Amino acid sequence: MYLFDAHVHTAESSRCGRMPGAEVAEIYAKKGYSGIIITDHFINCNTRADRNAPWEEQVAVLMAGYKAAKARGDEIGLKVFFGFEGGSEGNDFLTYGLGEEWLLKHPESAQVPLKEYLALVRSEGGFVVHAHPYRRAHYIKCIRLLPDEVDAVEITNLCRPELDNRLAKIYAEAYGLPATAGSDAHSFEAVKDFVIGTDTPIESVADYIERVKQGRLTLA
Repeated sequence: MYLFDAHVHTAESSRCGRMPGAEVAEIYAKKGYSGIIITDHFINCNTRADRNAPWEEQVAVLMAGYKAAKARGDEIGLKVFFGFEGGSEGNDFLTYGLGEEWLLKHPESAQVPLKEYLALVRSEGGFVVHAHPYRRAHYIKCIRLLPDEVDAVEITNLCRPELDNRLAKIYAEAYGLPATAGSDAHSFEAVKDFVIGTDTPIESVADYIERVKQGRLTLA
C-alpha cells in the first residue's frame, strides 16, 4: 500500500503552520509516504500574506510553502502537489485542481462571499472538499453544511475528535458525497503514520480527485 496525505500545512504560507516546507517533505519521506498535497490557508483565511500587498505578492506567499516542499520532495523522491484551504469564519474548504496561473488571474476569489467563492472555483475546474465540517472553536459562529456546493467531505481529520469525524461521515453518506481524509498537520507532532492508502502511487492532483470520486482510497 502507498501512503498519501491530502491536507498538510507549512510555516512559509500558513500563519498557524510550524513546519518549513522542505522539512515537511523530509518527515513524510522518512515515514514512507509516496506523496502529499500542501494545502496552506488561502488569502481569505489564516495566511502569512500581507493583504495590503499587491495580489501577485500575496499569491507568492501562498505558493511559497508548496514550492519549498516540492523542491525538496523532487530531490528525495516524494511527490508533492498543490492545493489550498479557503473558507469563511472558520468553515473551511480544501480546493484542488487550480494552480498559480489560475490564482494570479482571479484576485476576486479572496473577496467574494463563501457561496460565490465555492461556485467560482468549481466552475473553473476546482474540486472542493469540505474540511472538518463539524469543527468547533470559539471563533466559529456556526457549523455550516453546504452539500450542494462541495464535491466531497473530509470524513477523517486526524486533528479532530472522533465525534467530529463520525458526524462528518454521516454528512457524506446522507448526501451521497465521496469521502476522503487528511492529517491537517501543522506541526511535526501531527504528522501521522497513516492517513490515506492506495494500491498504486497517486501521480497528480487529477489522479487524486478521480480516486476520491471512485472511492478508491483506504482511509484512516
